[in-house]
Amino acid sequence: MKKILIFSYAYEPLIGGAEIAVKELTERLSTGFSFDMITRRFSRAHQRAEKIGAVSVHRVGGGKFLFPFLAALKAIALHRKDKYDCVWAIMANRAGFAALFFKILHPRVPFVLTLQEGDPIPDIMRKVGLLYPFFKMIFTRANAVTAISTYLAEWARKMGARTPLVVPNGVDSKKFQDTNSKTQTKEKTIITVSRLVEKNGVVDLIEAMRYLPTHFKLLIVGSGHLEESLKLRVKSEELENRITFVGEVPNIELPQYLWTSDIFIRPSLSEGMGISFIEAMAAGLPVIATPVGGIPDFLKDPSTESGQATGLFCKVNNPKSIAEAVLLLDDQPALREAIIDAALRMVKEKYDWDIIAKKMREEIFNQL
Repeated sequence: MKKILIFSYAYEPLIGGAEIAVKELTERLSTGFSFDMITRRFSRAHQRAEKIGAVSVHRVGGGKFLFPFLAALKAIALHRKDKYDCVWAIMANRAGFAALFFKILHPRVPFVLTLQEGDPIPDIMRKVGLLYPFFKMIFTRANAVTAISTYLAEWARKMGARTPLVVPNGVDSKKFQDTNSKTQTKEKTIITVSRLVEKNGVVDLIEAMRYLPTHFKLLIVGSGHLEESLKLRVKSEELENRITFVGEVPNIELPQYLWTSDIFIRPSLSEGMGISFIEAMAAGLPVIATPVGGIPDFLKDPSTESGQATGLFCKVNNPKSIAEAVLLLDDQPALREAIIDAALRMVKEKYDWDIIAKKMREEIFNQL
């Protein structure tokens, strides 16, 4: 059995797309592989060591700037005992730096880098600043690089990575499949699932409600530092009776919210891929999104993909464009159903976690 050490800046109970991906993949790869993880201890309420699913989690304290060093030191100590066959960094951020430090000291241990970044690449590079030469080494020293989209794979190539492989995030199709028949009502529910941060364009979605008839309602699922300002925006626009903030929802409960909704929208300003889009498609919702980052990998607009459209594009920073896409779906039920059917087929054929785990096993971990 191969032993793999994962570096991830965050992990359960803090959950995002990257954390979901690690959980889903490690559970499916647990036959033939064992997994340890080093992550940050964000709170004293988080245990220093515990088993979560198929992963033995080790948390290190200290601030975010100390994490790469403390994580690398912890990895060196664990490696003395367990002799890992591979280290795996989730994102080229602080986890990537930790894996790089370990790789420099243990050059014979294969290093896998997985890019899950969702922030704009120019913003990432600006934050790197003077550390750029070391940041680039995360890409060049990795023995294998995977990216969740062609957009991130192209970035990896520019950073000097050797033949990055696109391995997208996925979905448990059975968990999100809606087996109930939906009752048609005049009221239509739009749902968005995202962190409430600038890049996810939630403010544009709120503004779009002003261009839609009053029978359209909006559910906002998620939390983030913009929550209070967004709530004030809703109040100032007098939209309180049409927009509901649900807050954070455990992933296991998310299908229930999707099944009771009619349209999924996330008008992102940037996106590495976006696992929420795939989950919405698996739940049978038509998706409206912006053509940014990794989204065009899976969302094909009818203007360019006749008969194979899997969603609708709206323009970036354009609330009126969002509303126009919503009304198009409402006015053309045949188009809506064709989009839903094509998206469901695509998800089952390309984005099921079983398919993605098999690709990671055969094309990455078995080759090291």
